[in-house]
Amino acid sequence: MVDQALLVLRIGVLVLLYVFVWRIARTAMRDVRGAQESMIIRPGQGFDAMPPVDRAPTPEPEPEPELPGRLLVVASDVLPVGAAIVLEASETLIGRDPHAAAMLEGDGFVSARHAIVRVRGTSTSVVDLGSTNGTFVNGERIAMETRLTPGDEVSVGSTHMLFEPGGRA
Repeated sequence: MVDQALLVLRIGVLVLLYVFVWRIARTAMRDVRGAQESMIIRPGQGFDAMPPVDRAPTPEPEPEPELPGRLLVVASDVLPVGAAIVLEASETLIGRDPHAAAMLEGDGFVSARHAIVRVRGTSTSVVDLGSTNGTFVNGERIAMETRLTPGDEVSVGSTHMLFEPGGRA
């Protein structure tokens, strides 16, 4: 009777060990592989119609240069306070990936491809890429693309950043 109980106990410990190793491998693969993004465009979406040209174009005055928005670091274990992540590209990757524009190497709570900040015209938003520990805007974990407004706090791991929009020079 005691031998049977010990056998069942050993089998239970082995099952728990395999489940534990499987979970670690699954989490590691998710970080290595990164999120796979998909974009589906409906018919007629994604293309701007060209207006018909019926007269000679008049030269327009040169527009004032646009200053890009930025994320200003207010607290971090890996970046200096006051550092700025300039949002010059249409998409800015945040994570531990060496190709990330905002590389947070050394922060164990940040995934390799953690989040992307997207700039579309005057609109800026942040998207979590399926990270384990999540991306937060103003203290709330986001589940989908979230639009940023001036002064919003974006938190990734131990790094907290304030969003400052771009504007005219």
